Amino acid sequence: MRLVVVSAGLSVPSSTRLLADRLAAAVQRQASAPVDVEVVEVRDLAVEIAHNLTNGFPGKKLAAAQDAVAGADGLIVVTPVFSASYSGLFKSFFDVLDKEALVGKPVLIAATGGTGRHSLVLEHALRPLFAYLRAVVVPTGVYAASEDWGAEGLAERIERAAQELAALMPLAVRREGPAVVPFADQLAALQ
Repeated sequence: MRLVVVSAGLSVPSSTRLLADRLAAAVQRQASAPVDVEVVEVRDLAVEIAHNLTNGFPGKKLAAAQDAVAGADGLIVVTPVFSASYSGLFKSFFDVLDKEALVGKPVLIAATGGTGRHSLVLEHALRPLFAYLRAVVVPTGVYAASEDWGAEGLAERIERAAQELAALMPLAVRREGPAVVPFADQLAALQ
């Protein structure tokens, strides 16, 4: 099975990436079959995302990330919280994704922040975004505030969410990227 982790952390090291790695490792432990993990660092795609938003065409790295997401059996998406919501870069990545790429795909939502006051970001921002994209969002989302690291409650939430995602991944609807029809063939079909 293929698991793609979309991490929108901006710093190195990043608590967002740390949470993403812990979630991915838990899914690998919980899965009934081997799980190959691919990590997409949105920070590394920022320029190509901006170009795609303005010209409509993804660069090579962005196209590879889009294909990985479309072909995954499951996704883990993790964002830092900015102004009580997901980061703009995180949202922009999903804005340039094919609108059908996440249909029926199991997704585990997670976020990191400096305080527990932002924990509702999972329910008021992330869950609606992925419901709109017609993904299957697992019931347990994982939020990690600064004080949660090393706490038993975080480890329990990680394991529960990972178990839910691992159970859904074998049932995933896998979609490959859109088929590209050469322009000459499109013209010929019109005649």
